[in-house]
Amino acid sequence: MKKSLHSKFEQFNEDNIFSSYLPSGLKGKALNICLDDIPSRREVRDQIPKHCFTRQTGTSFFYLFRTVLIQFFVVLIGLSIPLTKEMVPIWFIYALISGTTAMGLWVLAHECGHGAFSDNRKLETIVGYCLHSFLLVPYFSWQRSHAVHHAFTNHITDGETHVPVVISGDGISEKKGGETEMESSLFFGKTIYGFIQLILHLILGWPAYLLAGKTGGPRYGTSNHFWPRAPFSNKLWPSIWAKKVWISDWGIVFMLIMLTLWAIKFGIYSMICVYFFPLIVVNIWLVIYTWLHHTDTDVPHLGASQFSYMRGAFLSIDRPYGKILDFLHHSIGSTHAIHHIEPTVPHYHARVATKILQNKFPKVYLYNPTPIYKSLWHVATNCVAVKKDLKIDRYIWKQPSKI
Repeated sequence: MKKSLHSKFEQFNEDNIFSSYLPSGLKGKALNICLDDIPSRREVRDQIPKHCFTRQTGTSFFYLFRTVLIQFFVVLIGLSIPLTKEMVPIWFIYALISGTTAMGLWVLAHECGHGAFSDNRKLETIVGYCLHSFLLVPYFSWQRSHAVHHAFTNHITDGETHVPVVISGDGISEKKGGETEMESSLFFGKTIYGFIQLILHLILGWPAYLLAGKTGGPRYGTSNHFWPRAPFSNKLWPSIWAKKVWISDWGIVFMLIMLTLWAIKFGIYSMICVYFFPLIVVNIWLVIYTWLHHTDTDVPHLGASQFSYMRGAFLSIDRPYGKILDFLHHSIGSTHAIHHIEPTVPHYHARVATKILQNKFPKVYLYNPTPIYKSLWHVATNCVAVKKDLKIDRYIWKQPSKI
């Protein structure tokens, strides 16, 4: 079967197998932006009101209290659901709701990691550490890898999350595999391949990233967010950060002990239904907010000569999540571009700053109005592998033609 698959793949020349890209709701906009179009960070800052850069501890705690209160009542409802087979559909609904509301805690911990929660750094660190540990996220480990993600957004080798596989012939030997992905998409067909990608990304993607650095750039090797030394790569954890990885682990160990005690006292099914299944939903939302906001058939990845911090930041895509999800998730998906440009802007100022981006920098600001579920399917089925543009140092998504 493998031999016939290769024959099927190789019987077409490059012009037949690869289309340039399938258009998305961006309508090719990102592909028409060049490095010279990107404003400087100072130019953007000069347009944003000064108050948008202020962090108000009281306001941040208000949103934290609101999110915790919502989660508290949701969990109370969960604790009242009987642990019976007949209630499995209800537990499924509970997991969706509880995981969706708990994602708000993740976003606030994320703000702590960026220094956007409070000017009191010790207080901010304690809040972020506790919130992320509660969600089994190693706080300092993630803080470091996420900072790298921001510094090299959509860089083809130095990017840290959702770095695509590359079709050969590009000069990048560390991140090959594009041909295999193309063959897989041809073999399974678009629909099955899309479902496989959704499962791999949404269900397995976050643990695979934490444990083995999956979708990270080739520069960093096989990293592990819990173990900063051999047999894993230590390239993400220079100097003091290796020590911080161990400190992160203590929060995870404490949370695992609490979960074990819960399972012993109230039963493992109680712990799984009330905590673990909603946590899977939290992780799904997390992957959506990273995958969809940096991946689209119209959005290229960049080589070193075409990359700059601001160019990568302006490749972030804002998308429509609606009032309810924006309320629960503090607008992280509808204000993602300004978050990458100025990550210390608190979420409660991000909407004002986003409006300014739309109005002052319309040529480079990216907004895709496509509904989220359609965008997920579009990305899962069409963003297979990238190949280097022959004209400039960038990498464009290529899809197999229909066979």
